[in-house]
Amino acid sequence: MASTIVYGLCMVVAWAMVLMSTNAGDPDILSDFILPPNITAPDGNFFTFTGMRVLVGSNPPPNFKVTKATKAEFPALDGQSVSYAVLQFPSGGVNPPHTHPRSAELLFLVHGSLEVGVVDTTGNLYAQTLQKGDMFLFPKGLAHYQYNSNAQYPAMALSAFGSASAGTVSVPTTLFTGGISDDVLAKSLKTDVATIQKLKAGLAPPKP
Repeated sequence: MASTIVYGLCMVVAWAMVLMSTNAGDPDILSDFILPPNITAPDGNFFTFTGMRVLVGSNPPPNFKVTKATKAEFPALDGQSVSYAVLQFPSGGVNPPHTHPRSAELLFLVHGSLEVGVVDTTGNLYAQTLQKGDMFLFPKGLAHYQYNSNAQYPAMALSAFGSASAGTVSVPTTLFTGGISDDVLAKSLKTDVATIQKLKAGLAPPKP
């Protein structure tokens, strides 16, 4: 498993360089790198991120899980137009439809299989079933999803972004927990308010 992760990381690093050079989403900076206010004398630790170590040899999570390395988790990325995410899918796990407003996403499937799809601005769906070693591009700002339909085996993927903070806008969460009125949603989706309220209840966070 560890060697598979290393191989996957190498592949994504190479493709991330392509993203950085051709589709970088962050403004250019006028220095080699950006230091946060609390660091005045950086060393190698500043350029090192160890947050992925917990994934090596770990068991698959019970639910879909994302482990990110963006500028929020890894401040050295600020201004560098690159970030990563590790996506872990248990059997039947899904990453619901969402968008990344500030970057394209290049996904590399490390192991397992995934059903993926992206919808363009004319409503066309481009779907594919990925196998281990495959890559798939989700263009910047377009709604897309990933789903592990395999009933027996988990899947894991690595995603590279051409921004230190690509952003994620979940379509279900934005629609049904973003404060849009039930009447507006019911009319827009050609359904009734009762159905909208059921959908909202299903997306509400569990009570402690």
